[in-house]
Amino acid sequence: MPLTLEIVTPEARVYSDTIDSVVIPTVEGEVGILPGHIPLLTQIEHGELRVSKGTATELLAVSGGFAEVGGDVVRVLAEQAITESKIDEKAVEEALKRAEAELAAARNIDPQQYEHLQGLVRYSGVQLALKRRKR
Repeated sequence: MPLTLEIVTPEARVYSDTIDSVVIPTVEGEVGILPGHIPLLTQIEHGELRVSKGTATELLAVSGGFAEVGGDVVRVLAEQAITESKIDEKAVEEALKRAEAELAAARNIDPQQYEHLQGLVRYSGVQLALKRRKR
């Protein structure tokens, strides 16, 4: 009995497929989900989400949001999510440099803007780590 996984961001549906298992980064640590998992609602942390289907494993970078498990359906509502194959390493490096420069130059920055920049730095780091892992 397979799981159905849906990953949605405010911009788009990033992933939708039938899978064997998924490991989700949460604020409490990684949570592995298999068919028949108990109902669960958990907060997602910046990190690597691993999807297993047959002998293949697909990696995604996720940032913030929530995951809900009900029956054999896993719904991930993430602030940001991207599959490993779609990560543009050069663009991520540039975004990381800009965010770090803004943080370094920040003096009287709005707390929400500061938190947003810190989130960009963390998400960029997750993407780069994911992309560079297989080298």
